[in-house]
Parts: sequence; C-alpha cells; structure tokens
Amino acid sequence: MSATDDLVRFTPRAGHTPITATPRAAAMVRHLVRDHAPVAIYQSGGCCDGSLPLCLLADELGQGPGDVLLGHVEGQPFYIDADQYDRWNEPEFLLDTNDGGPRGSRSAPATRT
Repeated sequence: MSATDDLVRFTPRAGHTPITATPRAAAMVRHLVRDHAPVAIYQSGGCCDGSLPLCLLADELGQGPGDVLLGHVEGQPFYIDADQYDRWNEPEFLLDTNDGGPRGSRSAPATRT
C-alpha cells in the first residue's frame, strides 16, 4: 500500500477550480523543482502567517490520512486537510508569491476566494 492509498479522495464539483496559480507563482514552483527536487504544497489551517501554504520537498512530509489533493501547480501536488476544506466551504485558492515573507521558508501566500 502506498502513502497515497490513505488520502481522502476528492472530486471537485462542476465549475469549481480549487487551485490556480499566478504566472509568478508558477514560475517559482518550476524554479524550485529545477533547482532542488519535486515539491509538495500544503495549505496550512493556521491563522495569520500560519495560513500560508507550505512548500516542501516532496519527500519531507508524508501525506496524512486526512489530506486532500486539490490539484497540481506546474505538476506539483497541492494538499489541504479535508476538515479544513469543508470548514472553509470548498474554497478556491490562488497561489501567488511576493518579495520577502517568512524567513527560512519557501512559502507563498495564497488567497481564498
């Protein structure tokens, strides 16, 4: 059994695109993959800076049984906790980047729409 066998299965409703990325964010993801390795992006359920999505090397953090694969950004998976997704009423995320941000991280702000 692989780690992905335990993931919550997710099928977006018609017309619902759960994750999109700006051209700048897409370029950043491509850059990270090219310069480091495949990545996985996890939408945090925290508050303030804790709500930023986390971009980690794909093998740094395994997916948990409550993780939902929302889609891909430049071929890299974007996950959120299933309960958080339901609590936020099936949000759509726009992944973007900005200059600066939390030190020592490879994070990029996402907005809920």
